[in-house]
Amino acid sequence: MVLKKPLTVITEEEYDRMFAVNSKYTGLYSSYAGSKAPVEHFTRALSKGLSGRHVSVNDIAPAPMDTSFFYPAEDDDSVAYHKSSAMNGDLTRIEDIVPWVRHLLLDGWWANGQTLFLNGGYTTRCSVASRSHVRQTCRVFGTSGRSRSRRT
Repeated sequence: MVLKKPLTVITEEEYDRMFAVNSKYTGLYSSYAGSKAPVEHFTRALSKGLSGRHVSVNDIAPAPMDTSFFYPAEDDDSVAYHKSSAMNGDLTRIEDIVPWVRHLLLDGWWANGQTLFLNGGYTTRCSVASRSHVRQTCRVFGTSGRSRSRRT
């Protein structure tokens, strides 16, 4: 379903109907990914819409983060898999993202309409049918690089 209207004039009912129609997917992480994908498009649309006001709009797409939100949805195998998909073998920490947010807020005015994949080399971007088949169904690109030291 397509609504050819600016975001600012779409009613909540129109938006809800469009999202309900366009986001019906199957698969393990597909509903989560489907709910995140619009952020990239809204970011580009809002950046264009607000450009005359000298406002930049960006979004940050971290890899799975070491937060209390992440762990209840994952089992030990999934946590291990997600850690293995980053070049340093760990989950993204809030401390990894804060400097980027600070930069965008204070000095990053030239970046506009961008999705920044600040993910520590997390290389898996796919949908999977089940957790037991994660390694077989995802193409994981080689990662290399320095591991970061853990700040305590």
